[in-house]
Amino acid sequence: MTDIIIDHKSLFDTMPVPRFLVSVEGDEFKVVEINNRALEYFDRRRETIMGKSVDDFMDSENARHFNQSFEVCVGQKVPVTIQALPNLPGSIRVHGFWINPLLDEHGNVTYLDIMAQPDASDESILQRERDDAISLLTSIFDVSEIGIVVTDHNGRIVRVNDSFVRNYGWKRDDIIGYDFAMLLTPDERRLARDNHENYIVSGERSSGEMKLIRKDGTIANVIFTTATLELSQRRRFQVTNLMDITMRKQMEVSLHVAKEQADAANHAKSSFLANMSHELRTPLNAIIGFSELMLNETFGALANEKYKEYMGDVLLSARHLLEIINEVLDMSKIEAGRLELDEEPVDLAGLMESVMRMMASRAFSSGIELDDEVPDNLPKIYVDSRLIRQVLINLISNSVKFCERGGHIFVKVEVVDNGGMQIVVSDDGVGIPKDRVKEALEPFGQVKDSTLAAKNQQGTGLGLPLAKAMMELHGGELFLKSDEGMGTVVTLYLPEQRVLHNPDDINRFK
Repeated sequence: MTDIIIDHKSLFDTMPVPRFLVSVEGDEFKVVEINNRALEYFDRRRETIMGKSVDDFMDSENARHFNQSFEVCVGQKVPVTIQALPNLPGSIRVHGFWINPLLDEHGNVTYLDIMAQPDASDESILQRERDDAISLLTSIFDVSEIGIVVTDHNGRIVRVNDSFVRNYGWKRDDIIGYDFAMLLTPDERRLARDNHENYIVSGERSSGEMKLIRKDGTIANVIFTTATLELSQRRRFQVTNLMDITMRKQMEVSLHVAKEQADAANHAKSSFLANMSHELRTPLNAIIGFSELMLNETFGALANEKYKEYMGDVLLSARHLLEIINEVLDMSKIEAGRLELDEEPVDLAGLMESVMRMMASRAFSSGIELDDEVPDNLPKIYVDSRLIRQVLINLISNSVKFCERGGHIFVKVEVVDNGGMQIVVSDDGVGIPKDRVKEALEPFGQVKDSTLAAKNQQGTGLGLPLAKAMMELHGGELFLKSDEGMGTVVTLYLPEQRVLHNPDDINRFK
């Protein structure tokens, strides 16, 4: 019995007349199922009826009337018909109720099926329900903001909604009864007709894009969805929804053109930077070389000590300019995806020793203490040594630049738990405001602020972005933690794949 109720529950719930099911347990009758129309008829919520007897939701006169009828039906095991009393609260009008006994395999009544009889004097309830449904669907069709076209099995237009008329300019008299393909651009008509014929026969749904001709001759790009509707006498119609995406298409074209222009401009920029860098580095190398010769007084003493001082400034400026050019060139190569790694097994301890020795004099001249902690038994790493060296120099140079005299810089190297390698460069310098840390990692994103009035802020703003990009080229990461007045901590991480824990590890790179 329970299986039957479950299988037919949808039909039961949507019946157009009130209906409910009562269980029979001795002298007790409890409601075990009730449909939506019955809830409306009794003007009750489901939870106030389910599992209750009729005494709990009817007045005493109606409850007694139903209970007596239940007893007769159970006793005689035959259907019983009763008239409805006039004082039930619901607005639905019924003539009476059928009470049908449901028997088990032993012939005992286990349930009573109670279904209302429509009131014959109230015209036709079913007709009113059908009219209401048609009215609702018609309203939805007409008020929809999406254009809707209905075509018959021959592809002729039988109906369009107001939104279609408003959006595309066609009057109903212009297109009703005509082939729908006339609305499409000529290149799409044959395929559209073939698809329409297939979808009408198969009932298959479809969606896609097409070009529709407006009344004024302009072309609209639309997204369409179609569904097949079958009515009486096996008549089939195709309902097509149309959403205008012309503006979106135009924007896509504009964005595509803009992207091509941006790519061309970026290519031109990269070519310019590469050419400029080459042209500038040649004379700069000459200036640096000759300046070193003159400072060393290779071919004789300078006549005036002031000249020697000026020559030192020339050499320092040339080296600084060459450093800037190299950074710009490296960044342009990275952005263009043209910077290739020259990888090899590298002794990180030895690399760190050379970098620390190089930076020690700069830190000492600025009155800054520079320390490091590098284990003796570090495994080798498989990297581009030039780039890793540049990353370390950039980071330590930044720390020197933004530490006050008496400050401290500490570099620590360690193998982390997951087998990767970690290098931490920390300082107690002026730091970067937390809300501007992201800006410092953007190319040319120097954080220039009166609060960061360090003794030397010259540069391109490429040191940190370059370090970050170079670590990412190795599959690694760079993390920056800083706050104003609290110093800066930069953490470099190389994944386990880059760390040669065993001699055989080199084979994975061959």
